[in-house]
Amino acid sequence: MRLYASITALVFASSFWGVTAQSPSEEELRETIIRLDTEYFEAYNTCNMDKQAAMYAEDLEFYHDKGGLSTSKQDLLESLKKNICGKVTRELVEGSIEVYPISGFGAVEIGMHKFHNNQEPDAISKPGKFIMIWKNTDSNWKITRVISLH
Repeated sequence: MRLYASITALVFASSFWGVTAQSPSEEELRETIIRLDTEYFEAYNTCNMDKQAAMYAEDLEFYHDKGGLSTSKQDLLESLKKNICGKVTRELVEGSIEVYPISGFGAVEIGMHKFHNNQEPDAISKPGKFIMIWKNTDSNWKITRVISLH
């Protein structure tokens, strides 16, 4: 809850100070994060476990409203391989991604997506919110925190 409150404060502060127009560097950041989101979820949808592993930080924290907290990168990858691969695909809700810089660290990505159960093609998928914290070290971006809400 503390992480969510911090993100909310960051977003609110950006709005409060009138940061509405994106400078070229903010637009570049947005494009980078959207590209990374696309790369990650292409790997997710195609079960490319090596690519997913490479995009997660070693100190990953994954908060899931139904599944709880996972702090083991390896356990998360094993769970994805066992429960997601070939069974579930993710679809981004077009136009939903918001990107906010974190000075000296990276960026926050907030968006909406749907997950489709490939075992039940007629099942209705409702959009859920997600928040991802990306860390940038020497132009190497890693997912450090994920909050997945359904």
